[in-house]
Amino acid sequence: MTQQIPSTEPELARVRNFRDVGGLPTVDGRRVRQGVLYRSGHLAHATEEDAAFLGSLGLHTIFDFRNAADQKLEGPDVELPGVRNVNLPLTDPADGAEFWKMVRDGDIDQLRTILADGKAAQRMITSYRTIIKERTAEHSRVLHALAEDSLPALMHCAAGKDRAGLSIAVTLLALGVEREAIVADYLESNAKHRRYKVHRSSSSASAYSPEVMELLSPLFDARAEYLTAAFETIEATWGGVDAYLAQGLGVTPETRERLRERLLD
Repeated sequence: MTQQIPSTEPELARVRNFRDVGGLPTVDGRRVRQGVLYRSGHLAHATEEDAAFLGSLGLHTIFDFRNAADQKLEGPDVELPGVRNVNLPLTDPADGAEFWKMVRDGDIDQLRTILADGKAAQRMITSYRTIIKERTAEHSRVLHALAEDSLPALMHCAAGKDRAGLSIAVTLLALGVEREAIVADYLESNAKHRRYKVHRSSSSASAYSPEVMELLSPLFDARAEYLTAAFETIEATWGGVDAYLAQGLGVTPETRERLRERLLD
């Protein structure tokens, strides 16, 4: 497959939050190469035109961080010829199933109970901390795959914001990308055309009232405080990025150097 690097960001009809991570600066003056690392929301609803565009990128591997519950709700990714699909769930299928059912089906009183008074944002912070601490095997597998044979690669979850956002952030940390640039890329998920659409079981106006949307917003926002919590967990648990990569993920200096050779200009 020939690799085409888009000169402008594509308008994909049914794949949200797609972007090339290329161009981000490292602390030593290099940049992430264009056309080797992409991120997005799920590919389950991709149109033929969307699939044709994705197929033109020369992808080697698609990393899908959704769990079984996500895939049941949204469907499997569209299959792209010659592309390897790797499913690495970053949350347990049962984790929060009742919570997310409440988000879709609950009335305003139920939503207030589980989301009001900072509960929603705290849930997101806790989730980010947990993924960093408990999903080291998955993040290790991604980095080793990228260092070996998996580029160009696309990482996605459901919205392309949280699980994919963390995996992209971990990859960028390994490459030595500036922390501010990692956060800025993460916050791009808040752009209106990128955001995951909130789905509620009822189509009535009350199901999407201003109060409901305000209660739900922490779950669907990309907030710097969430990613900061992940960085703080790395510092608190391992003492820094280098130790996290070496001890937590088993990434050797040689593997990091291969990553940099393959992903940086």
